[in-house]
Amino acid sequence: MACTFVAMSDTNADYGFDAPLVPALLGGLGLLALAIGIVLLATGSSAGGGLLVMGAVMTASALSFVYTTRIGKFRWWAKILDGLALRGDEEVLDMGCGRGAVLVAVAKRVPRGTATGIDLWRSVDQSGNAPEVTTANATAEGVVDRVELRTGNMLDMPFADGHFDLVVSSLAIHNIRDRDDRRTAVDEAVRVLRPGGRLAIADIQAGKVYAERLTELGLLDVHRTSLGPTSWFGGPWMSTSLVTGTKPPT
Repeated sequence: MACTFVAMSDTNADYGFDAPLVPALLGGLGLLALAIGIVLLATGSSAGGGLLVMGAVMTASALSFVYTTRIGKFRWWAKILDGLALRGDEEVLDMGCGRGAVLVAVAKRVPRGTATGIDLWRSVDQSGNAPEVTTANATAEGVVDRVELRTGNMLDMPFADGHFDLVVSSLAIHNIRDRDDRRTAVDEAVRVLRPGGRLAIADIQAGKVYAERLTELGLLDVHRTSLGPTSWFGGPWMSTSLVTGTKPPT
């Protein structure tokens, strides 16, 4: 399938940009540095070379960010979900579902199940983030009949213990600033999992913390894996890792 700038979708669904101010700032400053560098070099100033290098790095970082948020994450989430080999009747929760990129992908794989998304709908975390946008995307993708949306905090989710067969989260938990609160979000993910249920968190920066907490909580087969260059939000210093685990059956 050919890559499209909107998303890996054949519909008119649009999943926006993660942290939209970041690539805009990187790209704007990068182009400005390039322009000033060219002017300085033209006037014989040696400072122009350094600005050209800086501008090139910042512009490349912006392009990397845009690629990951608009194309890369769709590709690695497709591989993640396919690797789970879902039966098709699971109850699935997406923590921090945003405009529904992962939520819809899950819903397509559970034709006899339900994909529930919970979010605080903050546009600073994702452009145009709103429940009506997510509903429109689910409708465009033909899965709105098995998608449910809730407004709520990942630190205190309005779901019963052991309600879901699978909990996923994509680039959301790191938005919680406090380390202890991020651990609480992981605790909540485990709480709502059924015995034998599985967890898959793809996120930047805090993957080690998630894996350590899952191990402390007694989950089985806990693994942390880098998702590679297509998961870089600007460069290797902002790469995404996948953390998985299984809740003990009893």
